[in-house]
Amino acid sequence: MRAADTSPRVAFFGLLGSGNLGNHGSFDAMLAYVRNEHPEARISCVCSDPEELERQYGIPAKAITWYQQHGPGGSRPETVARKAFGKVADLARMPRLVRNYDIVIVPGMGVFETTLELRPWGWPYAMFLMVVCARLAGVRTAFVNVGANVAREQSLRRLFSWAARLASYRSYRDQYSREAMRTMGVDTSRDEVYPDLAFGLPDPERPASADPSRRTVGLGVMAYRGTNADRDRAEEIYATYTAKIVEFARWLVDEGYRIRLVTGDPVDQSVVEAVYDDLRRTRPDLVDDRLVNEQAETLGELMDQLAGVDVVVASRYHNVVSALKLSKPTVSISYGTKSDLLMQDMQLAEFRQPIQSLDVARLIDQFRALESRAADVVPVMRARNAEYAAALERQYDVLSAALFGAGRAPRVAVDRERGE
Repeated sequence: MRAADTSPRVAFFGLLGSGNLGNHGSFDAMLAYVRNEHPEARISCVCSDPEELERQYGIPAKAITWYQQHGPGGSRPETVARKAFGKVADLARMPRLVRNYDIVIVPGMGVFETTLELRPWGWPYAMFLMVVCARLAGVRTAFVNVGANVAREQSLRRLFSWAARLASYRSYRDQYSREAMRTMGVDTSRDEVYPDLAFGLPDPERPASADPSRRTVGLGVMAYRGTNADRDRAEEIYATYTAKIVEFARWLVDEGYRIRLVTGDPVDQSVVEAVYDDLRRTRPDLVDDRLVNEQAETLGELMDQLAGVDVVVASRYHNVVSALKLSKPTVSISYGTKSDLLMQDMQLAEFRQPIQSLDVARLIDQFRALESRAADVVPVMRARNAEYAAALERQYDVLSAALFGAGRAPRVAVDRERGE
């Protein structure tokens, strides 16, 4: 039957279906590319929550690991035993799974990053195992516009570098990521740098403001608990960050602003609730009028929400990406170099500060300065967005040639040093 059907079998592989909007934004962009440029392809997913992904997209999906497919046990010892068994079971399961495809694409995402808590034998091991099995089966694999940093733990470093070396195609979303992979021993001399895939998503239409006389601030929050090195202080870090976000939100309300709270992952809702709880206690007459929070299932929906705001202050990387793509004056509360580089490329470097040492007084000063300069920064952002869109279009030609053996030759050579 396979001989009679030469349609390429394409699987998207990643932490999809879990509710992380940034991951889904990258997936949405690559899904649109494959459907538009290669409509004959048979598409499926290998992801962390296949039932949810099938519900949202109607695409056949399978779990990445045996444990995800079968779930935890009824007790902690049983759950630990299931996880241990699953690592062994995946050695037989993953080769059978990967042989169902001709091409496996890891679409964007910070798959080689350690900026948040990460266990080596979770996602990094599964990703490494997938690439090994694909290489043995002759299946083409692609890491497309992914993020990376230099992993300090040897186990993570080895899993990342081995997985990258075995891939058929690699590209990165910034120069820093490519340099990180080179530092970890990967030959990146033929790898390219392109913008984050989310910059290829369609722009939403700006909705009419419900109250044009009141400016609206998009406040992007996250349940930040530090990195692997901060595990012992995770709850303290979370409490400190949340308290500062609450303080800033209270200042915005007192200054007459309307706040649209946005998140990037379901876990972030706890920070949203903290903001609401504080204002119900301290500003009960204003909370319903000044706060807006609507759950978004996709990054496109989040962009629809941000289309109606005037200024954005955000922590999660893809909240920042979404705001910049819409050319919204943006302040970044950064937990990683990736956000800093993006802000610098948009000529907004002065409007950022690290999440670990967030200073509310400085944040207020940055916010005021950015508002006063909005008319100057927006044209620069729009011009940069046009360059990003053009670079991503060029990459689609490269991908078609590398993965599908089709498509036009690249229209313009990629400028590696500028990261386009």
